[in-house]
Amino acid sequence: MSGTFLLRVGVFLFAILALPGVRAPADDRPSPIYADKSKLLIFRDAAGVEHPVRDRDDWRKRREHILAAMQLVMGPLPSAKSKVPLDVSVTEKIETDKYTRLLLTYAVDDKDRVPAYLFLPRGEKKQRPAVLCLHPTERKLGKKVAAGLGPKADRGYALHLAERGYVTLAPDYPNMGGYGYDAYKHGYASTTMKAIWNHMIAVDLLQSLPEVDRERIGVIGHSLGGHNSMFVAAFDERIKCIVSNCGFCSFKTYMKGKIAGWAHDGYMPKLRTVYDLKPENVPFDFTEITAALAPRAFLASAPLRDHNFDADGVKECIAAARPVYRLLGAEEKLAANYPDCDHNFPDDVRRVAYEWLDRWRMK
Repeated sequence: MSGTFLLRVGVFLFAILALPGVRAPADDRPSPIYADKSKLLIFRDAAGVEHPVRDRDDWRKRREHILAAMQLVMGPLPSAKSKVPLDVSVTEKIETDKYTRLLLTYAVDDKDRVPAYLFLPRGEKKQRPAVLCLHPTERKLGKKVAAGLGPKADRGYALHLAERGYVTLAPDYPNMGGYGYDAYKHGYASTTMKAIWNHMIAVDLLQSLPEVDRERIGVIGHSLGGHNSMFVAAFDERIKCIVSNCGFCSFKTYMKGKIAGWAHDGYMPKLRTVYDLKPENVPFDFTEITAALAPRAFLASAPLRDHNFDADGVKECIAAARPVYRLLGAEEKLAANYPDCDHNFPDDVRRVAYEWLDRWRMK
């Protein structure tokens, strides 16, 4: 990174046309809703007639239906035409013998800036893989947790991966850390969709850096960061490798089907106001989101004693997605780790996660 960047407010002009791999928002045409969300190798045509998914083109049709169903609950993904110049402002620079850590903000619309930590490894000057590091629920600390500045060292994956040689970026989730934002006053139907948009702009930021190989972008997160890693990767196919720790299970297995935890203002209120907190009413499920990540590398890290996300519900999602990965010739890119621990990310579990990132073209 040039000294000019560090000393001034950098302005990066991005084309406002749709970027490769970034899905457009759902249009006004009704999209099919599938009663059995674990039966993924079927799609419905405009007349509602079911057809088997036989190839990539057929799968793309079903995948578009999954993204449309997610937007029924989350609200529409903003248009790429709403992008503004990516204005990056650096407010702090910390040098160590292993990395440079920058505290910065980046513009996501003309009135909103997201705070984040950026880690740039020291050493050989070369383009490196980059990982978007999404923090768990922590209202006061937010991004500091992933940056290794919180009380739990096991959550500091942005720091750990930087020490491993990755460029990492750890942004705040809305209304956590140093980032206050009312998504609903700004026209969003969910804070979830606002976060997806912010995280997609974060990928723009990473791809703009001369230190980053733009074709090797990954994402990792624990808990809140775990499912947000899946959400952003579903909509942004520039992300090539995904790790979710303690991040999800099928809706019917989440708290024995009591999905109110997903329906507060920090997530998706329509689950309460439109879908009556009934898993069977929700137009998408994590079985489908898992499959929507194919054929990219996805590791589900699901502790057996997680009090939030039931490991059997994760196994259900992996089993449902596996035929899709097989169809796309990518079965080895879908994996799950079921450690005997609780809702945490201990050393041995993180080692599996980091080695997964290393394995899939990320090193």
